[in-house]
Amino acid sequence: MSFTVGEHSARHLRRIVRSYFHLWRLEGLTDAAELAITELLANVVRHVPDRRCGLLVLRQESGVRIEVTDSAPGLPALREPEDGLAEDGRGLLLVEAVTDRWGVVPHAQGGKTVWFELFGPSGD
Repeated sequence: MSFTVGEHSARHLRRIVRSYFHLWRLEGLTDAAELAITELLANVVRHVPDRRCGLLVLRQESGVRIEVTDSAPGLPALREPEDGLAEDGRGLLLVEAVTDRWGVVPHAQGGKTVWFELFGPSGD
């Protein structure tokens, strides 16, 4: 889905993802997915002037993959906050901490896709 991130977007998207995870019997991955999605959407709000983005939720054999795509130049980078009390700079650290894998795919025409994967229990 494509949309413009607004004040309540993260809440609505968390609810949608929670519904899919329930349907797929992956409730154990819900908290991590919701936190990672919230962080990626916060980056859209902070770095994408028009706040437009796309969200893709893919059920995979091993679990799920979630992608957030935007048109903003520049790639996000994992970094330690300079100040231990700073309120920003920790988003990708959280994504790395709660997901099994994550990465960034730059687009030739500009913009990028930031993705993460969560692996489900064996046999799902």
